Formats: sequence, structure tokens, C-alpha cells
Amino acid sequence: MKRFGKVIKLLLLFSAALALFVLAGCGNQSSSDKTVKIGIMASDDRIWKPLAKKLKKQGIDLKLVEFTDYNTPNKALTQGEVDINAFQNYHFMNDWNKANKGNIVSIGDTYIAPQRIYSKSIKSVKELKDGAKVAIPSDSTNEDRGLRVLEQAGLIKLKKASLHTTKDIIENKKNLKITPLDAAQTAHSLSDVSMAVVNNDIAEDSGLKPSSAIYVEKITKASKPYVNFIATTKDKKNNATYKKVVKAYQTKFIENKLKEIYKGSTLPAWNYKF
Repeated sequence: MKRFGKVIKLLLLFSAALALFVLAGCGNQSSSDKTVKIGIMASDDRIWKPLAKKLKKQGIDLKLVEFTDYNTPNKALTQGEVDINAFQNYHFMNDWNKANKGNIVSIGDTYIAPQRIYSKSIKSVKELKDGAKVAIPSDSTNEDRGLRVLEQAGLIKLKKASLHTTKDIIENKKNLKITPLDAAQTAHSLSDVSMAVVNNDIAEDSGLKPSSAIYVEKITKASKPYVNFIATTKDKKNNATYKKVVKAYQTKFIENKLKEIYKGSTLPAWNYKF
């Protein structure tokens, strides 16, 4: 009987240990569900770090994964290396999905950042000489946008197209030598070209001050495709934790952070009237 009692005790101890193990496992799973990896451009960490602290109080551990180019964040998203990302606009996403048979979707708008023209040699686009070299971003979305900015500035005219390339230039009175470059290289090209159209985050990463731009893209109703947003894959678009991240972003707190950090160069898009 004593031996039988010892067996019963051992079985009870084993059962208790097993129960604790299962509970611990469930606890870890719950914690894992609250961890969200987000892919961002490096310069945007000044917005996302304060937001991560806010989300921590809501039980969400936001892990920032920083990128310095536009080629990898969507690949990282589709390959599961990040859960969400926040770097692209609608034009870029639609073009990327089409080219890569992707299933990336928006789950909430963040900001809109006008493209700017920078130069080290001139102080106005009117000072451009005939045959001057001009750099614009080379990815299809930003090449289109860069060309539209040059048209806004009165330097070229474009034929109608959904996504313009340099082949769509129908008037170029100054015979400008317009060269598409990887977006990350446009700022670095300023020593070799008369001017460059540079995306806001690339300018930030390169130390270019928005106030030093010689031309700023005008934001109009036609600018809606250039609104940035938080993205995930289609199968995760209804994830409750991701929606909490969006809700936390679209607040007065972040609106004030955008004003504080970007000095008016970046506008909150979730309540912007296009």
C-alpha cells in the first residue's frame, strides 16, 4: 500500500508539473501574440520609438526593424520577417503588388511627405542652365512623382500616363539631362548634378534640411496616391493588435510629434482633406 501511495504521489506531482508547463506555454504564446515587428525607414524611428513606449503600456511590444532603401521592406513583410511596415504610399504598393504578385494592403494612413528639389549649386530652379543634369528616383512610383514635380516646377511637360517615365517627356526646353537613380542615391548625387528630386525620408537620412529645398511639391487632391500608410499582408488585415497600432498612430500625440520632428515637412494624412 505504501508503495502504491508513493506511485499516486508521483503521478500527482507529474500532473501538477505538466499543468504548469502547459500554462507557461500558453502564457508565452499570449506574449508572442502581442509582439509586433514593424519595418520602417531609419529616419522615422523618432516617431516610432515614442509610439512604442505608448504601446508598451497597452501590452504591445513594438519591435522596430529599420531599412535604408525601398527594395527590401515589402520583401521582409511577405517573407514574415516583419509583421507590418510603414514606409510606402498607395502608388508604390499597387505597383509593387503588380510586379511581384503581392498581397500587401493598407490598414491605416500615416502621413504625406512632399518631395523636394535640392541643389548645392543653385538657389532656384530658374537658375538651371541648358543641358543641366537632374537626378530623380528610379523606382517606377517615385520616378513618376519626380517627373510630376519637375512639371509642377515648370521645367518639363508630360504626356498623359498613369505612371510616367522619362520617355513620356514631351517638352524639355532646357534640354535637361534627367537621370533616374536609386532613391537612396539621389541625395548623394548632389555633388555630380545641378539638382535632385529627393524623397523626404531619404533627405532626412542624408542630413538635408527641408528649409534648404529650392522647390517643394504642391499637395493637391491628386496627391492622394502619395499618402503613406501602415501595411500588412491581406490575410492579416483584420489583426486586432495591428489595428491597435494604427489607432495609437492616428492621434494628436503623433500629429504633434510630426510637427516637432519634421518641422512641417511631413503632414498627418489620416485627417488631411484632399
